[in-house]
Amino acid sequence: MRYDSIPVSLFENNRGRFTSKMQSNSLAILTSNDVMPNNADDVMGFAQNNDLFYLSGIEQDETILVLFPDAFKEENRAILFVKEVNEHSLIWEGDFLTKEQVKAISGIKNVKWTHEFEKTFQLFAFESDVIYLGHNEHIKRVTSDMSTRQDRMILWCKEKYPLHQYERVAKITRDLRPIKSDDEVALIQKAIAISIKGFKSVLKAAKPNVKEYELEAELAYHYIKNGATRHAFKPIVASGKNACALHYNTNDAVCKDGEMILVDFGVCYGNYNSDTTRCLPVNGKFSPRQKEVYESVLYCLKEGSKLLKPGVLSKDYELKMAELIETELIKLRLITSEDIANQNPESPAYKKYFMHGTAHHLGLDVHDVGLYSRPFEKGMVLTCEPGIYIREEGIGVRLENDYLLTADGNINLCEDMLIEIFEIEELMKTK
Repeated sequence: MRYDSIPVSLFENNRGRFTSKMQSNSLAILTSNDVMPNNADDVMGFAQNNDLFYLSGIEQDETILVLFPDAFKEENRAILFVKEVNEHSLIWEGDFLTKEQVKAISGIKNVKWTHEFEKTFQLFAFESDVIYLGHNEHIKRVTSDMSTRQDRMILWCKEKYPLHQYERVAKITRDLRPIKSDDEVALIQKAIAISIKGFKSVLKAAKPNVKEYELEAELAYHYIKNGATRHAFKPIVASGKNACALHYNTNDAVCKDGEMILVDFGVCYGNYNSDTTRCLPVNGKFSPRQKEVYESVLYCLKEGSKLLKPGVLSKDYELKMAELIETELIKLRLITSEDIANQNPESPAYKKYFMHGTAHHLGLDVHDVGLYSRPFEKGMVLTCEPGIYIREEGIGVRLENDYLLTADGNINLCEDMLIEIFEIEELMKTK
């Protein structure tokens, strides 16, 4: 693996907390993601099922985890099934994980080959009453035409064992994963540290007539050089009016003198992610209007992030953040008090210039699992990302940090990433 080894205690503790929430005499099955084909004999980069990784630490495809905490034999309470190396795979793909490596990474002593799964599972199914199955319930985009390894496992189980009671793995992991352990926070901080290096490199590389993708390359260079797995998501490098399209990521425009660039990016390190956004002037100097809008968004970030603390509900936080933005929009002469007084409550005036939420869970997923009806708690890691987008002026500003919630407030995990106007201009001046 590229990244430093993760303490095995993380996965052992996660399994302990997971199995403590399972019903009596039940077992859980978690499967890896598929390797997705591209064209001809090429494949896309593999990304593991995050619930499986959370409970085992194994990143390899064709992996199955079975948890049976009430099994009579202790060695059957947790079993990992992994693919077996053969002569063909050695020649074409190299080594897979050995059983000893799997044991060392996961802390699970009973490791079998994937082809042994059905025969082994038949014995457990006879003894158990309830089966927990994993499924990607968290996904936002419709994937009705796609069949995953998890989908196939669900169909197989229900065909073979139709009389069992079935429960959802996601119901447990959505409860556990929002609260981060010290090891998880450390991995997120490593991802942020790499992001900081990437952003400094972008500041030094930015200049009139540079292509957006040239700046994207600076981000890619640093995540690869520092042992990260991949971008946390396809980075947004949006100059001028492109910054007003929230999910713009073609990154193929020329950055023009006098424009600003919005860079929304993250790093995936050890499967844990950072998510940060910064803005910078192409020519190294903010114009008076750019500075005015930037300072308004920065004020909202500083004040809004204070609202991220235990006991607060997401909907209340978002309402207060909207009020902060609304006040700044009046100062920027974009809306008036009359606009607010006469607005349709279903479509408030501020929505023309600020149209998205500003806080989401962060962890194994960039938008990590968790119920937003649940009050914020100590140990959660949340983003704060206010923005103002003025399409008619070609100015889009969003600023985003990642925060660890403490007993009475939060810690800004992105404290070392330059954000003040004078810091950005100074570094760009000295390149």
